[in-house]
Amino acid sequence: MSQSYFQVIAHYFPKPEEVQNVLELLGQLAIESRKEEANMSYGFFRGAEDPAHIVILERYRDAAGFAAHREYEHFQRIGLGQIIPKLSDRRIESYEGSTDA
Repeated sequence: MSQSYFQVIAHYFPKPEEVQNVLELLGQLAIESRKEEANMSYGFFRGAEDPAHIVILERYRDAAGFAAHREYEHFQRIGLGQIIPKLSDRRIESYEGSTDA
């Protein structure tokens, strides 16, 4: 039986002096985000060619689950309050998928 999901791919570009801080904060955010009911997975990766390019792969049961993620206290505090101000740029992509695709 197939299962649909909502895939988010975020590209974060920290200010040069903030790369390590952003990685540490993402570690904290990942721990909390993985506890969310609608979260299926949350991982982040540092670019091999560009270490200042961080890619975050998040998977939720549906778009509503991702919307709920953005309202959680940990996202407000860590994501919006601490990580976003340390970025020079960011790009968020979202996709709908299915486990049988």
